[in-house]
Amino acid sequence: MGKLHYGDALVVEFEDRLLAHLQIAIGVKLRRNESFHFAWRDEQSVGGGRSTIWMHPAVPLRFHYRSRALPSLNLHWVDGLIGTANTAAGLRIIPEPKEEQAERK
Repeated sequence: MGKLHYGDALVVEFEDRLLAHLQIAIGVKLRRNESFHFAWRDEQSVGGGRSTIWMHPAVPLRFHYRSRALPSLNLHWVDGLIGTANTAAGLRIIPEPKEEQAERK
């Protein structure tokens, strides 16, 4: 499990492959100087439920991966994540599309 460090206090764990895709989607938005909500479901180990944060370019952000290996990227998944970030609800974690499914769309 990798970790997203946001600001001085928030640390959230995500699977490394998902975190790599989130890093790109979040980076695209912040590079454009765009703020947005980011929402996810919390793990049962932290009480379940869901969390939402306001992503802003001025807040320190760090991605820490457990694995040294770089995962292959599914650009269709990145596009889908960015698409959710462009809505009023903000960035949400969506299932990774299979490459062949994404090609048919």
